[in-house]
Amino acid sequence: MAEVSPHSDRASLARRGSYLEILTIVWAIAESSVALVSAWRSGSISLAGFGFDSLIEVVSGATLMWRMSHEMEPQRRHQAEHISLRIAGACLFALAAYVGAEAVFNLVQHRLQETSWSGIGITAAAVIFMPLLSRAKRKVGEALDSAAMMTDARQTDFCMYQAVIVLFGLAVHTVFGIARADSAAALVMVPFLVRSGILSLKGEACCMHHSHPHHHENKVQAT
Repeated sequence: MAEVSPHSDRASLARRGSYLEILTIVWAIAESSVALVSAWRSGSISLAGFGFDSLIEVVSGATLMWRMSHEMEPQRRHQAEHISLRIAGACLFALAAYVGAEAVFNLVQHRLQETSWSGIGITAAAVIFMPLLSRAKRKVGEALDSAAMMTDARQTDFCMYQAVIVLFGLAVHTVFGIARADSAAALVMVPFLVRSGILSLKGEACCMHHSHPHHHENKVQAT
């Protein structure tokens, strides 16, 4: 029977969390670049919203990297959790306002859009990649008992849900030529954005369990 040092194990988990956030930032920058250029060319508001959400992932990823760097400092760790949750919440509210306003404007003005194959490609890739990244983040968040990491994992989940919605709207427009499908898909995103923003500002994260005050310490032992 061997026991792993809780201190060293938490440091290892924090490094893993930092690597995941680096991967998040790199992916989000590429994703945002493709989505925003495609949105500009095609006039797709839901694709633009998806691109701006990817920029939020960059901010969130950078914040979580800072959070992980203070994992071994309990006092600063708590402060980093607090700040990162509120940054994510504020960004989500801003995105909800933008997407909602633009979608309504497009519906009223009957703004047309062109088919965006690059947009379809990047959203399809996100549908595949995001769940894998979220699952890895959730494992680290549960092991460290980190609400901030769990919230970031939830935001990654939302990126996948948003990709599904945008992909559906783009596909319907491409196949059936329904011009309003994109704006309607964008409006569907707004309630999810608002709900995620509220939870982040309240400092809540899904799937967090605090059944024991030393819950995280029990996870750093191995046989």
